Amino acid sequence: MLPMPLRPHLSPEVAAALAAGRPVVALESTLIAHGLPRPVNLEVARECEAVVRATGAVPATVAVWQGVPTVGLSDDQMAELANADGVLKASRRDLGAAVGLGKTAATTVSATMALAHAVGVRVFATGGIGGAHRPPAPEWDISADLTELARTPVLVVSAGAKSILDLPRTLEILETLGVPVIGYRTDTFPEFYSRGGSLPVTVRVDTATDAAKVFAAHVVLGGGGAVLANPLPDADAIPAEELAEAMRTADAAAGREGVSGAKLTPFLLARLAEWTGGRTLRANRTLIVNNAKLAAEVAAHLGEPGGGSGRRFVAAGRSLRESVEVALGESDPPYRYPITAFSISSNPPATSVTVGTCISPTSSWNHATNPPATTNPPPITNPHHRGRGGRRRVRVPPA
Repeated sequence: MLPMPLRPHLSPEVAAALAAGRPVVALESTLIAHGLPRPVNLEVARECEAVVRATGAVPATVAVWQGVPTVGLSDDQMAELANADGVLKASRRDLGAAVGLGKTAATTVSATMALAHAVGVRVFATGGIGGAHRPPAPEWDISADLTELARTPVLVVSAGAKSILDLPRTLEILETLGVPVIGYRTDTFPEFYSRGGSLPVTVRVDTATDAAKVFAAHVVLGGGGAVLANPLPDADAIPAEELAEAMRTADAAAGREGVSGAKLTPFLLARLAEWTGGRTLRANRTLIVNNAKLAAEVAAHLGEPGGGSGRRFVAAGRSLRESVEVALGESDPPYRYPITAFSISSNPPATSVTVGTCISPTSSWNHATNPPATTNPPPITNPHHRGRGGRRRVRVPPA
């Protein structure tokens, strides 16, 4: 069996921030390797990390690095990724191939969400999410971002979905999947390069605190991810009519040249930049950095009292339960009864997790908010068992 990392590698900065309960913002790497031309790609990646730090959070650029899922690239790694040719573009589907074959891969929205969630990062900033493509693309050409949003509890801050997509259909799919679209100071869905038209969002919020509260409640109630739609500033937005004409021309060019699949989005974005005299590229740069700043603000509020029940409670809604289920199976002796009750209560400095079954006494675990800071903490530390059917207490890493 090949030796493979069971948990993503964390940079020392990200590991320390998670252990201390500080806000962390995930950033994708596809924009570095595939989404922006050189040298703008590296400049924007560095700008995003700088604005996240200036806002009081810790940036965590995500990629698969030489077969290792990594949350928190170094500056040298980002520079190498920005200047490398032939880097794999990995969605959630491709993570296994990248890890198993020891490849370096830039992560898309869906893959970045998956790896961020695996280590307990709850907020992710990107330019725009993927969605359903417009004709002449097949009607089943739908981004994996949408299904990832449905199952992975990460808040994705974006300027809506990319303008090249079928936006009404994309929003219908999100509604079907139970994914809320939260408009930040807007009632309508942003259209990436433009501020949006008539498509309504699920709910409007006007502060980062309210955005945190809505997302926290969504997760605690059993939901997956959510989109926080942040419009491009007016000064950089492109008029909707002008953009629509450029998109029709780009769609026609893609059809003539037979471009489809993973190559379609980069092709269309490059044509739009060419035909708008670089205005779409400038807009793209602005909105990516703008989204990183808002993501850092929301991440900070998720950890405040009253700011969405606290970061630990949000995390506990799903990934802590997964950690407890691992503890059940690996404790000595294994506790393998089905869980029929699960409750979480916060009483700093620890969160108490209680599980119960229909045929076995209740067992309790302690989720410490400040475990020792390690780069890759093991799933369980210091387990001990107090008699068969009695209380069991373990420490799990921050969710």
